[in-house]
Amino acid sequence: MTYSLEDLRRRAKLLRRSYLAGDADAHARVSTILPEAESLGHADALHVIAREEGHESWPKLKHAYDIAAMDRNARAERLKMALFFGQPWMVSRLLEADPTLPDHNLGLQIALYRKDAVADALARAPQAATRMIGVRSPILHLAFSQHWRSDPASSADAISIAEMLVAGGADVNDSYPAEPGSPDLLSALYGALGHAGHMPLARWLLEHGANPNDNESLYHATELGHTDGLKLLFEFGAKPEGTNALARAMDFDDIEMVRILLENGADPNEGIAPHPSGQPFTMVPGLHQAARRMCAGDIARLLLEHGAVGTSQHNGHTAYALARMRGNHDVARVLEEAGQATPLDKGEAMLAAIADGEPVGRIDPEVLSPEARLILHRVLGFDGTLPHVKRLIEAGIDPNDVDEQDMPAIHIAGWHGFSDAVAYLLGHNPDLGVKNMYGGNLIDTIIHGSENAPNRASADHIGCARLVLKAGTTLRPSEIRGAGVEEMAALLENWAADHPEKVVEDG
Repeated sequence: MTYSLEDLRRRAKLLRRSYLAGDADAHARVSTILPEAESLGHADALHVIAREEGHESWPKLKHAYDIAAMDRNARAERLKMALFFGQPWMVSRLLEADPTLPDHNLGLQIALYRKDAVADALARAPQAATRMIGVRSPILHLAFSQHWRSDPASSADAISIAEMLVAGGADVNDSYPAEPGSPDLLSALYGALGHAGHMPLARWLLEHGANPNDNESLYHATELGHTDGLKLLFEFGAKPEGTNALARAMDFDDIEMVRILLENGADPNEGIAPHPSGQPFTMVPGLHQAARRMCAGDIARLLLEHGAVGTSQHNGHTAYALARMRGNHDVARVLEEAGQATPLDKGEAMLAAIADGEPVGRIDPEVLSPEARLILHRVLGFDGTLPHVKRLIEAGIDPNDVDEQDMPAIHIAGWHGFSDAVAYLLGHNPDLGVKNMYGGNLIDTIIHGSENAPNRASADHIGCARLVLKAGTTLRPSEIRGAGVEEMAALLENWAADHPEKVVEDG
């Protein structure tokens, strides 16, 4: 007999009532599955029911039911997204539920590196090598797939498919808009290297004529956690000018990446002189970036060795002023030694004193530049800064003010997975439902950070989510379904099961 989810939920409630009433059979059922249990909450009862139904947990049972409720088109779309975003656990569940799902379209066969199926399809219809599948061409489905992460040996099959597609007329420089109608294009090389981190495929594309200067790949190569991507692109003639790759490398305080970029022509002063077109520069000069992104002093020294100048103003502040306001004492010291210390204005001096732990009283916002007024948001982007954050708030910086992305301070902390900061900021009565410019509220932002924050492997997004859920935020079914990290999805499923009154309809 197949039960509905509602039937199973009712069974869980009945089990819990019986258990709490001392029913021997209920206690026996629970002890079989939860031998250490001393009490039985609603989520525990759901777990017992899920195990009795042959599933490892309630979230996995729920996912199985959700997948079964989808039509084939919806399952195919979810599989496409799981391959694109690198969610191997979801790929496995979808394929377990429907092993024939890759046959739904050629894009899925390509993204799963099913080389024999792709070869058969191209033999039947050679024009399929270039025919669009949704918004992307076949070679883009291949390049943007992250399937290799769950099966590194499959890279050889991916390259075999690339060879077939190019033989059939595919363009290694194919691209598609970042957003519908956008002039910003995402190339196959960016997909393989910057998005998927699939180095063997990236090398193959470059060897077969992919343009290393596609306005995306060099920048995103700094995000890979290793220098192989940068070295590969420079091997094939990448040019750093105008890419902002140097600044991005400093976001990760990575001196080797910075060294490679400088040795291959990156200009540490790009963004200081006016652009020949007359348009404003969006680049951050090197020393300013090192100061504001809390880089080590050795990076500042390396920049100085390559001629970096930090005495000009960027967003109203010199590199030295930024270092002092942010509490980057290493970079400030290097700039002092290099003779690039500059006088601080009143607002800069007050923020520098706060960073140094000195009492300053209340800050008058009128003495702060627009950039300096966002000091709390800037400091919150780094782990271990909670004492500094507390001092800023005590001095009058409002944690509920928003930055240029309409994010209050707690969104910044939540996206980075800093649970200590989230716990502290919850004490300042934030609006849990306020939305940033991307349309996400606080729980959305935490879920997104769990999948995308550079520090996510060591961060505590699960702890952040628990804190915000306990603080009373609501959940939407789409947030639960869309969670790309399995542990996060399980937490949200369990919370929703235990607190159904906190689940609201989408829309």
